[in-house]
Amino acid sequence: MADALTVVPAAVLRNLADKLYEKRKNAALEVEGIVKQLAANGEHDKITAIINLLTTEFTYSPQANHRKGGLIGLAAATVGLTTEAAQHLEQIVPPVLNSFSDQDSRVRYYACEALYNIAKVVRGDFIIFFNQIFDALCKLSADSDANVQSAAHLLDRLVKDIVTESDQFSIEEFIPLLRERMNVLNPYVRQFLVGWITVLDSVPDIDMLGFLPDFLDGLFNMLSDSSHEIRQQADSALSEFLQEIKNSPSVDYGRMAEILVQRAGSPDEFTRLTAITWINEFVKLGGDQLVPYYADILGAILPCISDKEEKIRVVARETNEELRAIEADPAEAFDVGAILSIARRQLSSEWEATRIEALHWISTLLNRHRTEVLTFLDDIFDTLLKALSDPSDEVVLLVLDVHACIAKDPQHFRQLVVFLVHNFRLDNSLLEKRGALIIRRLCVLLNAERVYRELSTILEGESDLDFASIMVQALNLILLTSSELSEIRDLLKQSLVNPAGKDLYIALYASWCHSPMAIISLCFIAQTYQHASVVIQSLVEEDINPKFLVQLDKLIRLLETPIFAYLRLQLLEPGRYIWLFKALYGLLMLLPQQSAAFKILKTRLKAVPSYSFKGVQSKRMASGDPYIFLHHMPDGYQISEDGDLTEDSDSSHNGINFAARLQQFKQMQHQHRMHFKAQTKLRNNSLSSPKEAQKEEEPSRPQSIDLNVPPPRSSKRSSGQLPL
Repeated sequence: MADALTVVPAAVLRNLADKLYEKRKNAALEVEGIVKQLAANGEHDKITAIINLLTTEFTYSPQANHRKGGLIGLAAATVGLTTEAAQHLEQIVPPVLNSFSDQDSRVRYYACEALYNIAKVVRGDFIIFFNQIFDALCKLSADSDANVQSAAHLLDRLVKDIVTESDQFSIEEFIPLLRERMNVLNPYVRQFLVGWITVLDSVPDIDMLGFLPDFLDGLFNMLSDSSHEIRQQADSALSEFLQEIKNSPSVDYGRMAEILVQRAGSPDEFTRLTAITWINEFVKLGGDQLVPYYADILGAILPCISDKEEKIRVVARETNEELRAIEADPAEAFDVGAILSIARRQLSSEWEATRIEALHWISTLLNRHRTEVLTFLDDIFDTLLKALSDPSDEVVLLVLDVHACIAKDPQHFRQLVVFLVHNFRLDNSLLEKRGALIIRRLCVLLNAERVYRELSTILEGESDLDFASIMVQALNLILLTSSELSEIRDLLKQSLVNPAGKDLYIALYASWCHSPMAIISLCFIAQTYQHASVVIQSLVEEDINPKFLVQLDKLIRLLETPIFAYLRLQLLEPGRYIWLFKALYGLLMLLPQQSAAFKILKTRLKAVPSYSFKGVQSKRMASGDPYIFLHHMPDGYQISEDGDLTEDSDSSHNGINFAARLQQFKQMQHQHRMHFKAQTKLRNNSLSSPKEAQKEEEPSRPQSIDLNVPPPRSSKRSSGQLPL
């Protein structure tokens, strides 16, 4: 200190602390001259003493003017040292940096000015202080004083120039500092950071791309900034990096993929679009590096497929197709279970397009990695079954495709049908709204006969008799009306002459016994008219209930459709199809005369031309056979048909034991009657008030389900039906 006082005149020191800037400036020039002279003489000890004096007595002084004078003095001393300033920087720079956090804005301003002048002199030599300077500039970029901000910007530009031309800059030491500040929300700091990233990326010798994962998330965070300028700067920086990635032979895709996946779910539209665009490029470029991240990427893509913004939807769909086109091997870190988990989760999406693509992924995995997928079947099966209740027909059809693919194995086929019946039992609305669609599609995908045989086997032993009856009625309507089941109908028509038809007839008969009308319909399809007539005759009073009449009404109307054209044409040959007439007249006798169905059937029977009976009548009269069955035509003709109504019980055609079938039907109907009586008794016993009585009268399940009755040609088909 003493050496400094002997070298620097007291007047200079007084002026250095003066409140007037001009006096401080002149004093600084004096200090510059003194230091220059000392440097020329090699008296660095005295220079060190002067710097210590300026630091302790001035820059750390409680007086603001002293601090200002100290800063301008240190800058002047550096200018005086010129090329020899580097050896004194350890003394000069720290007190200047300390002044950046001074409470007085003018002191902070002079600190910027001082460091600017120091940097101009020493240039690259002060790179050793870069991290501290960067930290200080980062804070000053958001300073409350506009003048300080302006001074900081000037200093920042100079430091950038020095760094870009220096070979001493360490990017490895700088990146942690940058990463710590990337999530700062202050707009001035954000601009400052983006500016530095852009500048450093422009330096050929600095590999910013290699450190991109360290600050990529921060750049994406800036895309949603309220300032248009900041968003634009961040987007520009990201675009430049993406171009570099395309041209670079070595990129760490994995770490960045994790960031992009998170940002693809951002509430900000621009951020989502940028993230999904990057993911799209990564999928094209990343190759094997991205295999472990496929599930995460898929989890980001699928929701974007249903994004409200069309640009995002387009890029997401393209990316989805690119990803699905890559045939990765589970042996190479491709996690089938993780992909399935993502697809299963997206099946619960509120957006139809996303659910559809999730199903496409499950289907793709089944085709490529069936064995691996089946090991995770327990994890996805329930979700796939629930998806059968989806409001979208397209989703339901795709779910059925997946189910059909799974059910190629016999054990899975059985499991599928059992679960399907179980779901129908639990959810009547599923059967009513989706039953026809589901069953018809499965028949197309898995062989209709196989599906119907399995359903019949399950329903034969169904303990819930009410459900069994409703389910059989539904299956029967589908069988009678669906174009997809035409082959089954053709096979059943040959039940009396074809062993395969006989086997199918017997297989369906067991469960069709749950519904009288279903059995009668089955007999009409199989042309076992005599047995149909016997079944009709076996019905007792309790069987002729409103539900039965509703089903009978539907059957009569179906008899008028093209599917039963063969049956109507058979009416032209009464001698050959005696039992068909008996069965139809039996149904006619069961119908109320005022009902529309009665009039339809009566009109049909009357429409049979009289000439078709002449030959039969003449033949029977000549043979002396008695008139067992009489039919009075409008023109007065009478014909007779032979046959005893009990003959069927002892007959067997093509190995079909009709007596056993009839007994089977009677036993099942007896069970239904006993069940109905028990339910009625239980309800009557539980009634304790008029209100409860009224509640109990409301059926717990639908009386019948009209799944497949063809609508008028002008009407629109319901969402649960395929075209007939």
